[in-house]
Amino acid sequence: MALYFEQIVRNFSRYNKYTIGADLRNKSREIACQIMKVNSLQDKREGLRELCGMVDELKVLIRLCGESKAFYNANSYYHSSRLLAGVSMQAQAWLDYSIHDGRRSVP
Repeated sequence: MALYFEQIVRNFSRYNKYTIGADLRNKSREIACQIMKVNSLQDKREGLRELCGMVDELKVLIRLCGESKAFYNANSYYHSSRLLAGVSMQAQAWLDYSIHDGRRSVP
């Protein structure tokens, strides 16, 4: 995902490239680093909560990019949203798993 954002921001207008594009690239790199950090922790819950918050911040940035027409085409916006949705679901599932210590809850 971070590599995709690096590539996509290159096509932003000059103004958007150095404002919201830089934020988008930085936040996606922070998320990649947070994933690596959490993976090495013994108790992952707090780090995963932080990761989920970072993902939510990136959702806002993608939405702002879409609303401000920073993406050069609609497909870039939709692909970015799909990539982030996948990361978001994985992070949330990882958090749920760590909270329940791998045990499945029975309804």
